[in-house]
Amino acid sequence: MKVLSYILSLCTILLLSVTDSAAQFSITPRKSRPDTKELINHKDSVKHSSDVSAEFFNLARWKAERAAIRKERNTLEMNLALTGSLSSYNDAWIATSDGDNSIAALATFSLKHNFTKGKFTIDNKVEAKFGYNRMKVEVTQEDGSVTSSGVWFKNQDEFLLSTAPAVKISKTWNFGSIIKFRSQFTNGYVSRTEQERINRKSAFMTPGYFDVSIGFTYNCPKTSFPVKINLSPLAVNATFVENALVRENGYLYGIEDPASTSKWEGGSSIQIDFDKKWGKNGWFRYSTTLYSFSGWLTNLAAENKIRDFDTYKQAYDKWVAEGEIISQKPVLPIHPTVRWENKIELRASKFISTVLNCQLYYNRAQNYDIQLQTLLQVGLSYTFKNK
Repeated sequence: MKVLSYILSLCTILLLSVTDSAAQFSITPRKSRPDTKELINHKDSVKHSSDVSAEFFNLARWKAERAAIRKERNTLEMNLALTGSLSSYNDAWIATSDGDNSIAALATFSLKHNFTKGKFTIDNKVEAKFGYNRMKVEVTQEDGSVTSSGVWFKNQDEFLLSTAPAVKISKTWNFGSIIKFRSQFTNGYVSRTEQERINRKSAFMTPGYFDVSIGFTYNCPKTSFPVKINLSPLAVNATFVENALVRENGYLYGIEDPASTSKWEGGSSIQIDFDKKWGKNGWFRYSTTLYSFSGWLTNLAAENKIRDFDTYKQAYDKWVAEGEIISQKPVLPIHPTVRWENKIELRASKFISTVLNCQLYYNRAQNYDIQLQTLLQVGLSYTFKNK
């Protein structure tokens, strides 16, 4: 009984101690979501040292932008034309109705290019003409007999290279220069029946013309009247006769000394350019260039000058009779040289056109009269433009 009583007492003590310990603990209820102030900010707060663009380099886009810039800065126009004619008759036709077999072919090429970047601009131009024809000619032999045969003869041969760099100084005025070179491709002869060495009268660089001018250019702001006027107070004109055989045959093209291959003159020049199209698709076009050079600087330094033409002729004949001493040759003052080129184009379609060229040239050192050239073309023509 004592043992049972001891066990019950022990259980009672343990029960009371557990109850007292449980009374010392309390549970504080918490909200399921924390307050806004207690929210944890998970946003990346790292600061980058430099902004990183999400747009990457695109090669195709870069090429397209460069092509657009080139097209904006460059203006190109190129034209190629080919004309020809053929007439043929048999012996019966010629015996009854007369006629003459002939072939003619002419090719022309022109290129105009303009580059503009900021205030700088440069105009480049290339022009070329070359043509041959074949006709039957009759030749009297030494024994008196007459023979006939078809003979080829050159009727067009000329090319021109021109460049004009300039800087814009106002809305309508530029300051710059014009550089031009003009000559021909092949040999030229006196006539169709005289095409031997002793008949050669021209060749490449014989003659050749080189012009350089420095001055101011006025550009008309009206698109309806696209005229350019270049005034160059300083200009140089050079004439070349490089072919010795041509000089030996007596064709000097204004050079005083037959042993010399060139002549240089200094002075001033003026050039007027006009180029305009009319009608839908530009079916009518007129362009003209008027150039004049006066060698007043050369006149100041020239010796043996004789201004009166009749007096000059008398002095020249006397000089020839006395042995043609070059240092004593009488000299006429240099008169202004003038070259006026005109072109009228009628375009029937994209590939067919009619072109009339007319060129007047005056150079008293070569001929006292005005030289005139007229060319009419009807044939195939194609023009390429980048704009």
